[in-house]
Amino acid sequence: MTTYLGLTLEEAAARGAKWTSAEIVQQPETLRQTAAGLAGDTEARNGFLAPLLANPDLRIILSGAGTSAFIGESLAPLLSLITDRCIEAVATTDIVAGPRICLRADQPTLMVSFGRSGNSPESVAAIDLADQLIDDVHHLVITCNADGMLARYAGRSERAFAIVLPDATHDRSFAMTSSFTAMLYAALAALGGAAHAPVALIADAVARTVGKYAPLAADLGKAKFERAVYLGCGGFTGIAREGALKLLEMTDGATAAIHDTPLGFRHGPKTFLNGRTLVVLFVPNDPHARAYALDLLDELSREGTAQRVLAVTTRPIEGRPAADQVVIDGLELASDLALLFPYIVVAQMIGLWQALALGKTPDNPNPAGIVNRVVQGVRIHAIA
Repeated sequence: MTTYLGLTLEEAAARGAKWTSAEIVQQPETLRQTAAGLAGDTEARNGFLAPLLANPDLRIILSGAGTSAFIGESLAPLLSLITDRCIEAVATTDIVAGPRICLRADQPTLMVSFGRSGNSPESVAAIDLADQLIDDVHHLVITCNADGMLARYAGRSERAFAIVLPDATHDRSFAMTSSFTAMLYAALAALGGAAHAPVALIADAVARTVGKYAPLAADLGKAKFERAVYLGCGGFTGIAREGALKLLEMTDGATAAIHDTPLGFRHGPKTFLNGRTLVVLFVPNDPHARAYALDLLDELSREGTAQRVLAVTTRPIEGRPAADQVVIDGLELASDLALLFPYIVVAQMIGLWQALALGKTPDNPNPAGIVNRVVQGVRIHAIA
């Protein structure tokens, strides 16, 4: 019998988790499908990007709203390092509210726009503002919806190119899961190159993580923690932020969640901890950053304030109980870019099982419509 994170299809449907559970589980396959699609589109994509990337003064903006913005936050620091380029994560919500602060008229710019549906008002408005305010601007659209406004814009503009991902990545659930990892992978492969995006390695690691640690996520849900903290540095700061959002979204705000960096956490946010708090710490492979993560892990263990401290790592941490470690096999020597994918899947599974333990329906956690799958209620104001 096929199960999805420990749920049969019938159980998942009855508990309002049919789409969310299936879309978490399908990520190894959607990553492979995404890679195959990119391979088939290499010539056209490179024809668009190569002349732009030949300019050493090119500014690359990774942009989106909500989860789509966190793709950029996860990739920008690591992509900047491997490409030696000016790559920045700037949310569309910031661009729309402060276009003259975020955009530079005289600097050639490639704006990379992420959008599951491609219909978020801020995503469309950010492109319009860039076209108005930047003298030399081009757009790379990465979207899961061929019929969305972003894809349609790219189809009619000579200054834009769209990477449209397989339809399976266009998540039907409220929370973005497979859409997040697919768009993350597409941007990594397009801007960093295939050598930095080994799909077999990444997809296999995600599959092992789902298979091995779904029971742990279910056990955490049974504990019904009241608060959660996700911690990560570098690219894992974006992953930590996305992990916290997944928990908030799927539990309809019933479980409070914050994110921070291992060093930043001591500067006040640590007061968030109590005896009903789960801490999830994403441990890098980079040895320098890893040392700081392990220092905080030791500190939290000594103090014993939190209910549970969980380390997500590629190598077992000596002296730490195995039950408090999520060890991602097969990526011990991989770059931190590859770790982004299985690490966020851990957070997705925790969010799902916490929601189910609280009686929430992850596919549609807020039936009242206070929040929506595609954001509503945004009024776009013209710039003076």
